[in-house]
Amino acid sequence: MGKLLTFIIGALAGILVGGALVFFYFGGVPRAAELPGHPVQPPDQSGSPGGTAAVVLDQKFFDAVLQTIFSQMNAPSFPLNAANSNPKVGRFTAEKIAFQQPNSCDGKITLLPEGSGVRTSVKLENGEIKAPLAFKGSYAVFGQCLQFAGWTQTSLELRYDDSTKDVFGQIRVETVNLDGVSPLASGFVTPIVQTTLNNRVNPITILKGQQIALNLPISATDSTLSAVVSDVRAEIKENELRLFVSYDFAGSKQ
Repeated sequence: MGKLLTFIIGALAGILVGGALVFFYFGGVPRAAELPGHPVQPPDQSGSPGGTAAVVLDQKFFDAVLQTIFSQMNAPSFPLNAANSNPKVGRFTAEKIAFQQPNSCDGKITLLPEGSGVRTSVKLENGEIKAPLAFKGSYAVFGQCLQFAGWTQTSLELRYDDSTKDVFGQIRVETVNLDGVSPLASGFVTPIVQTTLNNRVNPITILKGQQIALNLPISATDSTLSAVVSDVRAEIKENELRLFVSYDFAGSKQ
């Protein structure tokens, strides 16, 4: 009876310590780091100002982009480095014990065109941008290589940085769904997947300010017409992402 009691107490202590370790290690629910700029606002109800151009990206555009990436390029892959999710963890010796990588583990998450009954895609619905992502990966837990697969539901927020005139996207992982992984292993893998996608994928460049700026010499006037982006608005309608780019125009004589 004494040995059994000792075993039970030890097991309970292990669970409590392990749970505390996971919570301390990952700092609770991982969130995407805040990026520069501010969320892109919808178009003004009174109408777009003069000097505004529209860029329309429909569902077929995103489908073609993803198809090209998965068929003609290397599948997107990101190192699963949990220590990067919390700078303080680098000094925590338990990290080296519990998360050291065996030679057979590459410690990466790789996005798949399809898996776990889900097709990786971009959905433009109900005024939102959603992106279900299928993935597979491997990671070492207490010296054992854990192979895992699943899918995650993410949302994409558009942001505009006035200092660079860039439009970029910030994904936020909403759910992680793992296939056939025990609850104990899921407690380690889920925060790592969330942290990796939130921190390593962002930011996603949509439009570069320098690329959409204008600088047009007009020989008949012996002058140059320039246009600098002043604001960007966006709306999602009828399976289309519509970006409204406003310009400040100026002319300079040569």
